[in-house]
Amino acid sequence: MTGTAAAAVPAPTRVVLADDQDLVRAGLRLVIDRAAGLTVVGEAANGHDAVRVAREARADVVLMDIRMPGLDGLAATRRIAADDSLAGVHVLILTTFEVDEYVFEALRSGASGFLGKGARPDALIDAIRTVARGEALLSPSATRGLIARFLRLHDSEPVRPSPLLAALTDREREVVALVADGMSNTEIARQLTLSPLTVKTHANHAMAKLGARDRAQLVVLAYQTGLARAPRPRS
Repeated sequence: MTGTAAAAVPAPTRVVLADDQDLVRAGLRLVIDRAAGLTVVGEAANGHDAVRVAREARADVVLMDIRMPGLDGLAATRRIAADDSLAGVHVLILTTFEVDEYVFEALRSGASGFLGKGARPDALIDAIRTVARGEALLSPSATRGLIARFLRLHDSEPVRPSPLLAALTDREREVVALVADGMSNTEIARQLTLSPLTVKTHANHAMAKLGARDRAQLVVLAYQTGLARAPRPRS
């Protein structure tokens, strides 16, 4: 014996499925339970049960449908985000309504990501692992949808700068604006001639100062406060 203790095996990521269709939940369970390091620990057919099961099952990630009877997925997401006892729970919105008017509301409600039900199984698994790490799943296409939704929402409503922006350094403002443009840490690092780790550090500092739960919330705040601007249409 070498006397060296075996490395502890990390606990699997605990996933709750919230969808009102039994067949959809069964298919998702089959895919997720086959993936290494993931396990389904509960199911819910409506938003009320989703919040309850997330708490009882000590979920890490809730895979949340938007349209459910009683309490819908957006309202359930808001309840989870507002509950301090569920602070470690990340919500991944999974719906047939990809990149439309629901994107803005889902992210503003506290979701960490947004994925269409047409996504491949490997993309779903990657998405769950991404939000479980506390990162945000926000593709460039979803970001464009968010911008479009924001502009429609604020057609008659002026953007109101937040006093919290004063706490950001110039570099943090620059990074946040590029995050809101849908760029990855690697892409931002290349543009600003920084390392990806430095970009991540700036983004994390900005999230802490602005009170954003994750990168998705950072994007929402960037457009709400006017820190990020939608690109002008090309002539």
